[in-house]
Amino acid sequence: MLDQVRIVLVNTSHTGNIGSAARAMKTMGLSKLYLVDPVSAPDGKASALAAGATDVLANAVTVNTLEEAIADCGLVVGTSARSRTLSWPMVEPRECGKKLVAEGEKYPVALVFGRENNGLTNEELQQCHYHVCVPANPEYSSLNLAMAVQLLSYETRMAWLDKENGHYQEVEEEYPRSADLERFYGHLQETLLETGFIVKQHPGQVMTKLRRLFNRARPEEQELNILRGILASVQKLTNKG
Repeated sequence: MLDQVRIVLVNTSHTGNIGSAARAMKTMGLSKLYLVDPVSAPDGKASALAAGATDVLANAVTVNTLEEAIADCGLVVGTSARSRTLSWPMVEPRECGKKLVAEGEKYPVALVFGRENNGLTNEELQQCHYHVCVPANPEYSSLNLAMAVQLLSYETRMAWLDKENGHYQEVEEEYPRSADLERFYGHLQETLLETGFIVKQHPGQVMTKLRRLFNRARPEEQELNILRGILASVQKLTNKG
């Protein structure tokens, strides 16, 4: 099941951090590493800091965008160390591990880490179902990338061990994949532009707030299909008009 858990590093600046993250993953039994637009490809320094986890590093998948890295994932959790203009559904690290393990029974799941200097952008965080923040010392909350990967990988492993011992609740719902959600958001925006609810020249934060609403509600696969059907029926009427 841990093979379903994907660690995604976005636009990492230092190759040594990629190697250290691979080492942190392997100590907790995780092996799926995705690199989104790294500043430099893993090199000798990355291999040196990966220590005995060079296999994780060698098998890392490199893609251009976060959307590519999480397209087939049914659950995406983004790490965030700072408050945002719009709050997003949050989970504690322990709850995050439990969700990753429970939903990893059904489809790939992803834990996303941002840049060393400024983390994930708002647009990237909006592609995540939940945000997670390590409740560190507020007077000194500095965590490097590998430390953050280690902490959240540990919580995931502990949740997996609980599952192995029968102490977990199975998830019965089937949630849509990230790519399906992105298609829904595109369909929703297209429909709202056609009806005039969103003005193309001045869209404001309507779509951001709607993303937050649907992420909070987290529609199941069948519910998303119903929503897509409603949008299609609205478009049919607007096209007739």
